[in-house]
Amino acid sequence: MSPQLEIQLIAILVATSCALPGVFLILRQMAMMADAISHTILLGIVLAFFITKDLSSPFLIIGAALMGTITVFLVETINKTKLVNEDAAIGLIFPFLFSLGIILITLYAGNIHLDVDAVLLGELAFAPFNRLVINGVDIGPKSLYTMLGVLILNILYISLFFKELKLSTFDTGLAAALGFSPVFIHYSLMTLVSITAVSAFDAVGAILVLAFMVGPPATAYLITDNLTKMLILSPLFGIISALSGYWIAMYFDVTIAGAMATMVGIIFALIFIFLPDRGLIANIRRRKEQKYEFALISLLMHLINHENSPIEREEAGINTIKNHLSWDKEFTQEIIDKTLDKNYVYIKDEILKITDKGREFALSNYSYIVEQD
Repeated sequence: MSPQLEIQLIAILVATSCALPGVFLILRQMAMMADAISHTILLGIVLAFFITKDLSSPFLIIGAALMGTITVFLVETINKTKLVNEDAAIGLIFPFLFSLGIILITLYAGNIHLDVDAVLLGELAFAPFNRLVINGVDIGPKSLYTMLGVLILNILYISLFFKELKLSTFDTGLAAALGFSPVFIHYSLMTLVSITAVSAFDAVGAILVLAFMVGPPATAYLITDNLTKMLILSPLFGIISALSGYWIAMYFDVTIAGAMATMVGIIFALIFIFLPDRGLIANIRRRKEQKYEFALISLLMHLINHENSPIEREEAGINTIKNHLSWDKEFTQEIIDKTLDKNYVYIKDEILKITDKGREFALSNYSYIVEQD
């Protein structure tokens, strides 16, 4: 297997492994918690290394997972006091634990291969050099098998606890009433996030872990509110970001992890802006259409209210109606032109008169204008 193919396979496994638990982080509005965990587990790695003295020890993953859980516990403990908001609590705990990990590396681990920059940024180009050899047989990069194991673990966890995850995410009270333990689901999910993050550290670094854990699920959430569809689309967007980022990095000779994280952002931006019905452009167009529809109904209701009244000439006059509707001249003329085109009004003696068609349209849509008001 060529190094190029190995790098892409590792990236695909990392993207998929991170995107799956990331879906529940997005739905639980805990995206910044993923940022905190992906950094504070560095302290767990360092402390576990001090105990084992072995960078390849599986206890490093256990230590990192425990530190991720401790991070969540500390943040929620501070938040429950109601003295500090959750975002502020994350802002306090995350820098403290992460900085403590950096200090310990600087003071006591200067001679070992545990580099802070490598942990944060990662370098996929070096992943194929760290090989897994069994009985003298090279079977491929360690990261490939590590992330495959994590992916299987994530899929099993979500499959086994899908109902519990769904209930505790959308209705904690109902989950508890049905006998599920929202606390267990919450902390087990955070532990899974920690295991996923630390397993991807060596290959891609914390920044790309965070990008894959938040970006693809957030992109999928723009498209659908269906949980099952999100769990399918999120890994798909992660894989697209990983592969496109890899080839962009090769073409421009830049960092692979950085290019992949950039593609995560670009794909999100494209969906956010151009998605039909839900995208930014669609929303701007819809709001503009609603503005004109609201104005059109307002004009017609105004004509109905002053029809055949003694002040009709003043209230419905071509040149004076704008003053009573508080519209500028250009906008008033634009709305009048639209009503004329639709045959909702006609002009008689420079007074706007409503037609039967306009009256029917206005009265049938009166509830709309009341709700908007």
